[in-house]
Amino acid sequence: MPHRSTIFLEDAEVLAHERFEGEQFILKLKAPKCARRAQAGSFVHLTCDESLPMRRPLSIMRANAERETIEVLYKIVGQGLELLSRKRVGDRISCLGPIGNGFVPHPQRPLALLVGGGVGIPPMIFLAEELRERTDADWKPLVMMGSEIPFPFRARPSTILVPGMPDGTIACMPMLDEWGIPSRLASFAGFPGCFEGYVTDLAAAWLDSLDEHTLSQVEMFACGPTVMLKAAANVAKRFGIPCQVSLEEFMACAVGGCAGCAVRVETPQGPAMKRVCVDGPVFDAQQVFG
Repeated sequence: MPHRSTIFLEDAEVLAHERFEGEQFILKLKAPKCARRAQAGSFVHLTCDESLPMRRPLSIMRANAERETIEVLYKIVGQGLELLSRKRVGDRISCLGPIGNGFVPHPQRPLALLVGGGVGIPPMIFLAEELRERTDADWKPLVMMGSEIPFPFRARPSTILVPGMPDGTIACMPMLDEWGIPSRLASFAGFPGCFEGYVTDLAAAWLDSLDEHTLSQVEMFACGPTVMLKAAANVAKRFGIPCQVSLEEFMACAVGGCAGCAVRVETPQGPAMKRVCVDGPVFDAQQVFG
C-alpha cells in the first residue's frame, strides 16, 4: 500500500513532558522522520512501556520538521497511558508514525471552523498552525474547544474580536491568540469566560449569526468523542456546510493489518467498511453519520 512507505518506526527521545490539571500531559519527542511527514489529523502509535506489548494511538498536536520534533497531548485513561506518564526527559520511546490521512482544507472555503472536544483538541491546534502558514488562500481559522475538565493551558480573555459570539464568551487559548488566530472555549464546568454548553452548540450559535454569503465560505473540521462528532455533523448539515471529522477508535496494529478499527462509511459505490487508522482517521462527516 502506498501510504505504508510514509510510516516510520523510530526510537524517539523525550525532550519534555509537562503535566496539567485533570491528569493531562503534553509529551514532546525528537522523532525526525515523523516530524517531516506529519500532517494535521495524523497520529503516532507509541509504546508506553516495555511491559505492555500493545501500543497506544495519540493524535499529533504540533510537528516541527526543522527541529525534528512532534508533540502530543493525552489524558491518563488506563494502565498504558499511566505508564507513559512516567517517562522522563532523556527516556526513549518507540514511535510508529505518522499514520493516517489528514484534513484537507479547500481554498474556496477559507473560513475554517475548527471544533475540538477533550483529547480531540490537538489536531485542531495542528490544523490552525498549518493554515496560518499556508499562502494558497486568505485563510481565517476560528478554533472552538470544549472540555469538562480544566483545559491544558491557562485560559485568558481573547484580544481578538469575533462577531457573532454569544455574550460573555471571551476565553481563549493564549498561544492561538498570540498567533493571531481567534479561539473560544466551551464547558459546563463554569470556567470564566467560557460558553456554558457543548462546543457544538457554540459552533451552531456562531454559524447562525452569519449571512448566506459568509456561510458559503465556511468549512468545518472536528475531532473528539463520537457523540460530539455526530453533533458536529448534524450542525454542518443544518447549515449546509461541508464537514470533515477525525474519528477515535480502539486500535491494535494501527497500520491496516488487523482491521479492528473498521467503521461503516457510505461511499459513491455504496456502504463499505473503512479502517480508521489508514483509510482515515479523517472522513467526510456525512459519509459517516449521514
